[in-house]
Amino acid sequence: MQIQILDHLDAIPAAQWNALVQDNNPFLRHEFLAALEHHGCVGEAFGWLPRHIAVYEHDVLVAAMPLYEKYNTYGEFVFDHAWAQAYEREGMKYFPKLVSAIPYTPASGQRLLVQTGREAELFPYLLSAVMQVAEALQCSSFHCLFSPADQLEWLAAQGLTVRHDCQFHWRNADYHSFDDFLAALTSKKRKNIKQERRKVVDAGVNLRLLNGNTATADDWARFAFFYQHTFESKWGIPTMNVGFFREMATALGEQVLLILADNREGECIAGSLMFASATRLYGRHWGCTQDIDSLHFEACYYQGIEHCIRQGLQVFEPGAQGEHKIPRGFIPTLTRSAHWLREETFRQAVARHAEYEKGSVADYMRSASEHLPYREP
Repeated sequence: MQIQILDHLDAIPAAQWNALVQDNNPFLRHEFLAALEHHGCVGEAFGWLPRHIAVYEHDVLVAAMPLYEKYNTYGEFVFDHAWAQAYEREGMKYFPKLVSAIPYTPASGQRLLVQTGREAELFPYLLSAVMQVAEALQCSSFHCLFSPADQLEWLAAQGLTVRHDCQFHWRNADYHSFDDFLAALTSKKRKNIKQERRKVVDAGVNLRLLNGNTATADDWARFAFFYQHTFESKWGIPTMNVGFFREMATALGEQVLLILADNREGECIAGSLMFASATRLYGRHWGCTQDIDSLHFEACYYQGIEHCIRQGLQVFEPGAQGEHKIPRGFIPTLTRSAHWLREETFRQAVARHAEYEKGSVADYMRSASEHLPYREP
């Protein structure tokens, strides 16, 4: 085995990296992660420094991990601000830290990429490499975000602390049409959704459904404007740019779903961006320059549900948080992350907090489930 730590993904052949990606997850594909690097969406400017791990056997990539050296908590969606503040109060440095995640993307997926069937053999190589990087860079901690349950269970067995959180996902019960989905809801919720969709039609909005092959350079320029406008209006930091969107779309093709909305005058006023794996749809970004009642729900939720039904996708992850998703068919879903802290005292304190946090998340999910819109639980 030969282990390499790389500061740019282009050092790894795209075909070899993608061969380790399960479910054709778009965010884990070499093309997506490399495009972030090509267009400055990650790097020193935003505190995401690539430190990707590559494990080779006879010049063939057999294991890998997307890994970043972080100097802030931005774009992670698993919040550890209190931990950083505790370190600061004790006169200690919390940054840099190591994070295995997709930048700015709270979507589930592998973090330990290995050849199928060799998990027990190769997972230890990846974790050992992480610890060596943490030692070399004097990182305070390692955080593995939005991993699948099997990988989190293995990390927990190695002594990492597991945190729980909640998102709201839609699940496809083998619906044949949107009306099939509506039929599964209570009459009140079904009526509310129909009213919301009717408001968009009555406003004269025309929706254009595009993918990475059919969207033009002008379409991406317009969407990049919406994206930037949304972040700036909400005091956020727009990290992605039109160059990234264009390169990513060209590479991923039909895995990209871009929905643009035109008003009565033919002016493009809003857009939402989604990505598809082999089994899932992921809602990511939204922006608009004209407020139209219920257009956000139509472009970000209902169009995504219809796309899942058409394509036979089983799960729709529309993004982090948002209790307003419940009456629109999304159900509480557990998400997980794993954490290791170098300092033993802090490690024990965080483990105690995580156990308390798990109970709070479980109570919240039970409470949220009492408001599901479906006729039967």
